[in-house]
Amino acid sequence: MDAAPWTIETICEALGDPALTKKCLKEINKAPVDQLVATVEKWADRAGRIQAAEQRGRELAAADARGEELPGEWIDRTEWVQQEAAKIRSSRGAA
Repeated sequence: MDAAPWTIETICEALGDPALTKKCLKEINKAPVDQLVATVEKWADRAGRIQAAEQRGRELAAADARGEELPGEWIDRTEWVQQEAAKIRSSRGAA
């Protein structure tokens, strides 16, 4: 979250996945009192990183939609993916 402090509710909302939210709440509820703040901070950090990644994805999608070159160093892994796929296909045939 940008300016507002994290709450358990905002952490869960930011996680954006019911299974992840359930895991978060389970860890928070089972944390010993002396570890409660650290547990909540861990999940707040995760939620913040998820929000940042979502925002970055929206920015990249908007730039791509405008036909702009995407920032950063992009490595073409097409050949590697094709080689790995061929290995997997050949190993399935050997079984």
